[in-house]
Amino acid sequence: MTMKTKSSRSRRRFLRNTVAGAGLLAGGVLPGFSASSYRRILGANEKIRASVMGVNSRGFALSQNFAYQEDCDVVHVCDVDHRASAKCIKGLEGIQDLKPKAYGDFRKSLESSEVDVLVVATPDHWHAPAALLAMQAGKHVYLEKPCSHNPQEGEILVKAALKYKKSVQMGNQRRSWPNVMEGIAELKNGIIGRPYFGKGWYTNNRESIGTGKLAPIPDWLDWELWQGPAPRKPYQDNVVHYNWHWFWHWGTGEALNNGTHMIDLLRWGLGVDFPVKVSSNGGKYHFKDDWETPDTQVINLDFKEGSSMSWEGRSCNGRHIEGSSVGVIFYGETGALMIPSGNEYRVYDLKNKLVKEKKDSRPVDPRDLANPAGHLDALHIRNFFNHISKGEKLKSDIDSGHKSTLLVQLGNIAQRVGHSLEINPENGHILGDAGAQKFWSREYEKGWEMKL
Repeated sequence: MTMKTKSSRSRRRFLRNTVAGAGLLAGGVLPGFSASSYRRILGANEKIRASVMGVNSRGFALSQNFAYQEDCDVVHVCDVDHRASAKCIKGLEGIQDLKPKAYGDFRKSLESSEVDVLVVATPDHWHAPAALLAMQAGKHVYLEKPCSHNPQEGEILVKAALKYKKSVQMGNQRRSWPNVMEGIAELKNGIIGRPYFGKGWYTNNRESIGTGKLAPIPDWLDWELWQGPAPRKPYQDNVVHYNWHWFWHWGTGEALNNGTHMIDLLRWGLGVDFPVKVSSNGGKYHFKDDWETPDTQVINLDFKEGSSMSWEGRSCNGRHIEGSSVGVIFYGETGALMIPSGNEYRVYDLKNKLVKEKKDSRPVDPRDLANPAGHLDALHIRNFFNHISKGEKLKSDIDSGHKSTLLVQLGNIAQRVGHSLEINPENGHILGDAGAQKFWSREYEKGWEMKL
């Protein structure tokens, strides 16, 4: 079998499985796709050329998902760990004909006319600065959640997308999952009356990160560029590659790591933007180690529309809620609607009787750190491509992505200052609280400040 034949068959097999797993409607067209869009999935003449930044874990899975799209080639892979780049290039063999170029510094990739799209799957402190540089270089952006490390960065990205006229899709992939879309539509059509309270959650059994030691920088890592926009710290042996999530300097905790997805569903279903009041309770309780962000946290948000939402995160106790390790549930006047971890939903009446259920035969593993639902995430990528090529409305544009990210950021700020926050419901800004306002932005390494 030639490489070309192998890669073509591999792509077509993936796309057939994606379509089958998502569930076909009449005429074989997925929700949100025209017949012409559907044909484009199965073959195309024009290619979108993607550069993927951060390919150690989530970015590795995304690079394969992008490469599986018939009308896309991954032309560059960018990582400060040269081992990750080599692994990613090897992992794309047999998916696409083209062998990508490897870059340690993604800025070199952005200089290339070969690139149309930058896919950002880096640590959180890099998300917004990388997206801004990409737009300024004339590239569209597929940006993993959260869209920013702090609220000011999110606002800059919203302005940048308008200024530079570039497409920015945030990785709130559930916005493109067909049964989830149907469940939200049912909610808005009144299947449980007026929904007034929503609850989301995430549970896991994460292990201790231990107490780190200062250590020589590994020869495979560009520690200077890994830090990038963040003020410099010496290399510590328990930060790279995943544990940075639990350090405020680079990460945003479980709230933005996984809570962003659930808060986004709640905001979508309740039809709200900015809250009037935010509180957070919890702390770092389980291990005595270097972990800084909460391992146990409950964020509550009240809205002027007469509704509230709550998110519960338990990083170190994986007991399920409502039978699912992750999910959301909406409570309304006549019942409740639940969206668990997968592409499904359930509706209950006030007597707890199941009155409607929609399932997907293909499983989703929300605790898979790299690729919990690749076949469904492909639909989010398709929406991004169709927006670029045909003007199809983005399912999670940067304005929507920023609003959902901001809600959890406000929760983290309330947690850090130790009291609830009063919020301007028109723009999400904190009212009359100088201590909390200090967390609205961050300090940058000199020369790395975000500037429109």
